Amino acid sequence: MQKRIWLAALLPLLLSGCGFITISKTGGSAERFADYREDLSASRPRFDPLPNPVASIERSGSSIAPIDDELAVAIQDFIRTNEREHFFNGFTILVYSGVDREQAFKTRNKLYSDYPGITTFMQYQEPRYLVKVGRYINRIEALGWYEKIKDAFPSARIVQDRFERNQPNQHQDNL
Repeated sequence: MQKRIWLAALLPLLLSGCGFITISKTGGSAERFADYREDLSASRPRFDPLPNPVASIERSGSSIAPIDDELAVAIQDFIRTNEREHFFNGFTILVYSGVDREQAFKTRNKLYSDYPGITTFMQYQEPRYLVKVGRYINRIEALGWYEKIKDAFPSARIVQDRFERNQPNQHQDNL
């Protein structure tokens, strides 16, 4: 008895997949509404016309000075905020990162000898040594040196870093 109920429930699904029974969606086709028109202009909100922009600038010419004063104050606040920061974000070229101290010194010495115009520095962040080149404000500045050293140091890459503000910039621009 249960087999018949199961078969009766499954049979329409199987037959609809074969195309014997077609199941249509409710609703009509879009062609029924092709000629439909409705005027909604009476229910739309109405707005006053916008003023002429050239005329408003000419009338408010005296109000430009206070905006300049506010902008000058905002710029001075921005400068003071930046001067209070002891660090700034930038980019450097990471040439070596690993736990082998001797390899870190070899990499640094090779950079010194092969590229005399470049300034390198070494850091120890437990448990690894980092050999870095330069301090750059943006990634595009770092690309010049990166392109010069990438063949000799294929593992070199440009990375984000934080620098102390009072340290002098440690890269030179003799590319």
